[in-house]
Amino acid sequence: MFLTISTSGDAAHPATDLGYLLHKHPDKAQQFSTSYGTAHVFYPEADDRRCTAALLLEIDTVALVRRGKGKGRGGAPDAALAQYVNDRPYAASSLLAVALSGVFSSALRGVCNARPERAAAPLPLRVEVPALPARGGPDLVRRLFAPLGWAVTAEPVALDARFPQWGDSRYVRLVLESERLTLAAALRHLYVLLPVLDDAKHYWVSSDEVDKLLRAGEGWLPGHPEQKLITSRYLSRRWSLTRQARERLELVRLAEADDSEVEEIDNAVEAETEADEKPTPLAVQRREAIVAALRASGAARVLDLGCGQGQLVQELLKDVRFTEIVGVDVSVRALTIAARRLKLDRMAERQAARVELFQGSLAYTDNRLKGYDAAVLSEVIEHLDLPRLPALEYAVFGHARPRTVLVTTPNVEYNVRWETLPAGHVRHGDHRFEWTREEFRTWAAAVAERHGYDVEFTAVGPDDPEVGPPTQMATFVLRTATTKPGHADMTEKEAKAA
Repeated sequence: MFLTISTSGDAAHPATDLGYLLHKHPDKAQQFSTSYGTAHVFYPEADDRRCTAALLLEIDTVALVRRGKGKGRGGAPDAALAQYVNDRPYAASSLLAVALSGVFSSALRGVCNARPERAAAPLPLRVEVPALPARGGPDLVRRLFAPLGWAVTAEPVALDARFPQWGDSRYVRLVLESERLTLAAALRHLYVLLPVLDDAKHYWVSSDEVDKLLRAGEGWLPGHPEQKLITSRYLSRRWSLTRQARERLELVRLAEADDSEVEEIDNAVEAETEADEKPTPLAVQRREAIVAALRASGAARVLDLGCGQGQLVQELLKDVRFTEIVGVDVSVRALTIAARRLKLDRMAERQAARVELFQGSLAYTDNRLKGYDAAVLSEVIEHLDLPRLPALEYAVFGHARPRTVLVTTPNVEYNVRWETLPAGHVRHGDHRFEWTREEFRTWAAAVAERHGYDVEFTAVGPDDPEVGPPTQMATFVLRTATTKPGHADMTEKEAKAA
């Protein structure tokens, strides 16, 4: 990953002043450690007439995987390979932007005690990036940089020069030239727009990214014609952060138009007079979806498998159509808390006759689970190691065989929308895996086929057009006549072997 910054000069204002502005001596080759590799700074040329500083970033691909992805991203071999074999070591991206801000931090702020007048003055600048991912093509590159005072050359890179019929790749060779910008302004443009063009940040985007964007965008972003796209992509399309950034940018624009300070504009309301409407928690939305599906199925006798602390059992008891509710969990402590939550010791006799809690493991067949109308596995399967799933599958679908089975599990694709969840982490420390929508559908379809069920899928929570809902639910309905005894009649021993 490579970037060069060049300037020209004369005897009165030598080009080698670039070394002072960057705080890196032209006669030295220096290296700096980053979270994902090593950054090298050196000068291919340095004299009074022309000086070029080069930033070379060597990416440690293993460190990138270990620090950036971690567990919980599915187990597909091709996905695992893609973590190691990709364009990250070669194409300019947020990795280069982060290295740029770390290595040239003082220059980015416009600080230079040795040459303050040069830091504040425009320079003849030329920036070259040999390989820049450009989602949107050369036209978008020009639309982003040209309004900032750059003469832009964005040459598409062919997929393979030996086969021109294959066309161009999504990469461009970028050359930017200007005589109207300070070095600090140029670096701030690159810091924001390189990851915007790549549109794939390597780290988790949290609320502090809004402050970074506004600092780097000071003086140019509020009035940029592509402000909406820049803000959205820089913040990884996190709608809440994007909205926050755009509101603050609009305040800056209004303040500049009124020749006043932002604080003077943003003082219309001293304090909130009404409590903000709080969104319904996902756990509540999940229980509501489960109860609605159980009602639609006509079930009266219901199993809550992996009932935990009894929240769903408590909800089901409110509806008299559920005449028998059984909560099963492997944890004695969880069952104790559930009994306390339900106030079983003080419950009226008629109500107590509708509910039962007992200990059991879903990895083994249990005759007590037979004969029920419906079973619920809510946020359960992801707590099992993948090799143990066939045993649970047989115990529920092959042995107990309720008429309806509801399974909910996290959609790992939605994790990027959680502002407090670090990138690459699963939602709960005990989750052994979290599946994409495709992985969950593939598993559910195979289970249904093996055991004589039909299956349909429901989104639970806000259904994001890009990453889907936070929770995915499968509804299995037993067919009236099973025609595949070879799998439906699998023995417990065979299930464990599978």
